[in-house]
Amino acid sequence: MVQPETLQHAANAPSAPIIAVIPAFNEERFIASVVLKARRYVDHVLVVDDGSQDETAWLAEAAGAEVIRQPNGGKAAALNNGLAAAQARNAAAVVLLDGDGQHNPNDIPRLLEPIQRGAADLVVGSRFMGLPSNTPRWRIVGQHALTALTNVASGVPLSDSQSGFRALSRRALSLMNFTSRGFSVESEMQFLLRQHNLQALEVPISVHYDEKLKRNPFAHGLQVLTGILRLVGQHRPLFFFGATGVIAILIGLALGASVISTYNMYSSLALGTALIAITLCIIGVFAIFTGIILHTIRAYMSER
Repeated sequence: MVQPETLQHAANAPSAPIIAVIPAFNEERFIASVVLKARRYVDHVLVVDDGSQDETAWLAEAAGAEVIRQPNGGKAAALNNGLAAAQARNAAAVVLLDGDGQHNPNDIPRLLEPIQRGAADLVVGSRFMGLPSNTPRWRIVGQHALTALTNVASGVPLSDSQSGFRALSRRALSLMNFTSRGFSVESEMQFLLRQHNLQALEVPISVHYDEKLKRNPFAHGLQVLTGILRLVGQHRPLFFFGATGVIAILIGLALGASVISTYNMYSSLALGTALIAITLCIIGVFAIFTGIILHTIRAYMSER
């Protein structure tokens, strides 16, 4: 049951529930506890079982969640299915959290509050806003690096771009459809925020990292990095190709200056370096024009 003091609107708008969406893959150790705690603050819990090979789905149902089963397709596919189901149920707001126990469901009201008063379309639970956590130092460094890259690439600044603990308004719910594969879905949200002119806020959350990692952190970070680069090319082609083109031209000009300096000093033409410089300048010009063309096409398609 929803606590009246937490979500007072629930009694007044039974047709517009608050729904928690939890993507889960082999989370039998924690999923029942997460579902039970989340049910204290939301009207309905949807667990998207991403092809688990353990008792995740059964335990989630036993704890009171509705389970959506899908073949293993990754987090983005799980979130797309979960959000589509929440939208079909006319959700007033959606809370996203992980099923591995690292998020504290008691923080759900903190994430929902800005949504309920209309101050934000997306609220991100930030691990870096002062609340204590046992996050390993190496993990903090990696998260800050990915956050910095996502902020620059998307043009939307957040302190924790990789946090999976979030709340979405009804408007954001209707506009969030992810094309990412794997774990770059949180980064994609920032690109969608910019694309649809949505308002984002952050609130502090507590996290717990007491369990052994399920995946290689380097491979995970590389997957997110690859996803961010793909998102830049897809959502901000002028930035992606333009920046690449400018860098290529600057390197080409620097090499060209070196060729000229060498010729003035020794009357000898560094032909190989000169060809590289010319090639880089040509590539840079083509990259810039490619970015302009793709940006124009994207702007035209967005207006239709």
